[in-house]
Amino acid sequence: MEDLNVESVQATDVAAAAPAKRTILHKLFGSVPGDGELQPKEGLSYSLCGFGQNLICTVIGSYLTVFMTDAIGFPALSVALLMLFARIYDALNDPIMGSIVDRTRTKWGKCRPYLNWMAIPIAIMTILCFLPVYKNNTGGFAAISIVYIIWGMVYTVADVPYWGLSTAMSNDTYRRGNLLTIARLLCTAGAGLVTIIVPQITSQMTADVAEQVKAYQTLITAIHQSGFNLDQNALESLGSIQAYINSLFANGNAAGAVSVSAALVGVLALKNPLYTGTILTGADLQTAINSARGDMQNELSWIYFVIAIVCVVAAIPLFYLGFKNTKERNQTLETPPTLAHNLKLLFKNKPLMLIVISGILGAARMVFTYTGGLYFAKYVLADVSFLGMQGEGLYTLITLAVVPGGLVASVLVPYLTKKVGKKNSYIWSHIVGGVALLIAFIIGMAIDKGNYTSPATLAIAFIALVIAGVPSGLSNIVSYAMIGDTVEYLELKTGERAEGICFAMQTFINKIGMAVGAFIGVLGYYMAGVTANNPGALDPTGKDTMWIMLMLVAAISFIAAAIPMFFYKFNEKEQQEAAAEIKRRKEANATAAVAEGDAAAEVVDIANVDSTDSSDNE
Repeated sequence: MEDLNVESVQATDVAAAAPAKRTILHKLFGSVPGDGELQPKEGLSYSLCGFGQNLICTVIGSYLTVFMTDAIGFPALSVALLMLFARIYDALNDPIMGSIVDRTRTKWGKCRPYLNWMAIPIAIMTILCFLPVYKNNTGGFAAISIVYIIWGMVYTVADVPYWGLSTAMSNDTYRRGNLLTIARLLCTAGAGLVTIIVPQITSQMTADVAEQVKAYQTLITAIHQSGFNLDQNALESLGSIQAYINSLFANGNAAGAVSVSAALVGVLALKNPLYTGTILTGADLQTAINSARGDMQNELSWIYFVIAIVCVVAAIPLFYLGFKNTKERNQTLETPPTLAHNLKLLFKNKPLMLIVISGILGAARMVFTYTGGLYFAKYVLADVSFLGMQGEGLYTLITLAVVPGGLVASVLVPYLTKKVGKKNSYIWSHIVGGVALLIAFIIGMAIDKGNYTSPATLAIAFIALVIAGVPSGLSNIVSYAMIGDTVEYLELKTGERAEGICFAMQTFINKIGMAVGAFIGVLGYYMAGVTANNPGALDPTGKDTMWIMLMLVAAISFIAAAIPMFFYKFNEKEQQEAAAEIKRRKEANATAAVAEGDAAAEVVDIANVDSTDSSDNE
């Protein structure tokens, strides 16, 4: 029996010593079961939280400008300036929030609690941004501006600690890199889901009104081309359109008469009860256009409001999931740093500053994935139809064009960073993306100037966006990993670990990107002379302006983003050496603390012995 017991104990010991089997998820996150480090459940919960965040962030970043210009009718230039200054102000709050995070001390850690605390406030402010009650006046614009600024501040309180949490969860660069890769993939999926689905919803639900507007606009264009010097004030002098058609025939302008007649038939074919069986006068025509555009505004207001609610309801549970299932492992300083101290730390972190400069220079590359692309689809591609999508709905294809490149980047990141490093992967992917967009810009101006709707131009632009998707997707992963590395750089140089303030710089970059992207998109809208909810009315000069904003500005931004990274010196080898040195220092400090404690205990023991001896002598 004793032998059996010994064998049983030995078998148990062997089983206990054998490493647990690694699942696919463990391999995906680079984790080892039961080693006390980052585990798949944590990684998935963290990544799904990012998915939820991006549902909300994207509906604000991509559609709030359209809500303001096309649904409410605010002046485009005012909206552009609001987007720029509000987001820059918001971005400047990020270092402050980063410092607050680094000073936070709770039983849950310093980053996780904010995911729990801020879920509901973010939900409320997001819905308030899309309330369909704002009036097209100064008071209405002031109200939505205040709400939007508050939204940015509330979102910052959750966004900065979310990204800082990735470094607090693990200081293993490999596991952290895998974590950020999965997180960024799900963040991209959240953003992509919104940008793919929303334009389809809005375009389908407003299709009837859009067709009505385009029919009226076609009639106006036909009248103008027939020789009538048409403007809004001259419409009434036009009189009966039927009489005008007769006069064109009488004056030998048969082509103009046929063109106007065909356009008029198109309007009457809409079977609008107000105009069926009648001959439109000029005054009636303008009234019809204004009425249709008003209907479009009202429909868009309610559609965006419902979409905002749906995104919020889907996102909020994921915030709590990220809070509940993650763990902060890295220790923080016992004495919280001040904001001034943290800002000094930032400027001591030279690699981080180069990443920030690169991000600012590359901010305008996001113009085609934010409102610029949506406006281009709605107003330049108004008459283009492809795969059952038309006008605004084609924004889905612009977004989808970026997705393949992003997926390729996600797959290639581990290989590229291993072969050529994060820095070189970042630099050369941005140069290639910028060159692709530049070529598309030049070709578009050469073969399709003033139009940009030919199959050749659209095909070339689509290919360029696919290529540009690679650096976009790669930077979303690599830049976060590189910032995580700079946390170790800072700790090596100063002895202080400041995840909050370091990752605040990444959210700073993101917000500058949103600010610049939205500003350029709406500025292009303004400079092109777009009339809101009037697809098909944009002239060739306006289309040129939109093309320049979409392609040329983005191309320059891509290439500019690569320049600072040529000076980035903190490579993978140096990061690993830094992590090893930090670990050695911590172990040495721990050993010294134990030794100091033992020495103190020995002193106490000696004192006790001496005290006992003296009492015995007495």
